[in-house]
Amino acid sequence: MNARIREILGYYQGASPGVLTNLARLLNHGTLGGTGKLVILPVDQGFEHGPARSFAPNPPGYNPHYHFEFGIAAGCNAYAAPLGFLEAGAADFAGEIPLILKLNNSESLYSTKDPCSSVTASVDDALRLGCAAVGYTIYPGSAHSKDMYEDLREIAEEAKSYGLAVVVWSYPRGAGISKEGETAIDVVAYAAQIAAQLGAHIVKVKMPSSHIEQSEAKKVYTSKKVPIATAAQRVLHVVQSTFDGRRIVIFSGGAKGEDKKIYDEVRAIRAGGGYGSIIGRNAFQRPKRTALKFLDTIMKIYAGKLK
Repeated sequence: MNARIREILGYYQGASPGVLTNLARLLNHGTLGGTGKLVILPVDQGFEHGPARSFAPNPPGYNPHYHFEFGIAAGCNAYAAPLGFLEAGAADFAGEIPLILKLNNSESLYSTKDPCSSVTASVDDALRLGCAAVGYTIYPGSAHSKDMYEDLREIAEEAKSYGLAVVVWSYPRGAGISKEGETAIDVVAYAAQIAAQLGAHIVKVKMPSSHIEQSEAKKVYTSKKVPIATAAQRVLHVVQSTFDGRRIVIFSGGAKGEDKKIYDEVRAIRAGGGYGSIIGRNAFQRPKRTALKFLDTIMKIYAGKLK
């Protein structure tokens, strides 16, 4: 194990040997193994958005095995999905890519300004499937955030007792947050801090914009002249908010977009000290050959092989 991975593991003082081993599994696997950077493939969109919206752009994606094969071929650090997709392929691809079981999910058939995902799998399921980690989504700002935080506390406690790492999707959302505010720099940084305070080993947030949502926060950003003008500066601020970089923070790829925009975001994440990306629709909604080339470019940017 190289010095950079040992340094990152050293940030998790008090973590059990099992947790450290599973974090090392994630950090040492795939094309970026050993670099301290991560590219994770998440495929929970079939549950969250529906099958046609998720997989019709690239029909092989309806098959659960496709995502295992794709994540392995792409050299991803890990593959994250809900219970059904992992159960459908974990035995066939055992040991070939670290797995993250998404323990809660929501569906788009019912819309509310204050979301709350349902718990859809267990820590026992993650152990049975040989996972390295469990994943859980929280919505800071939702009227139901208290329930989500309490559920996460129990799930994280159980997962850690078995040596599993905990990955938290932290997406601000609620009646009191504007649509623009969901990616505001102050709100995203706050969401990252909350996830870390709740015991996450890996924090996933969206790329922040320069918008500042909270009036009280705006006073501080202005008076202290917190640098947030560029994407790299905003990433750095989120990293600082996640225990000054002592927790792994990765950034969501979001809906399928233009390649240049995504590559520029990756460059900003690298320049700002972020640990990497979790890229789903931007990868699996492309034909496989194109998608592999796309992820290869991203990994080369993170590895410093491309500017």
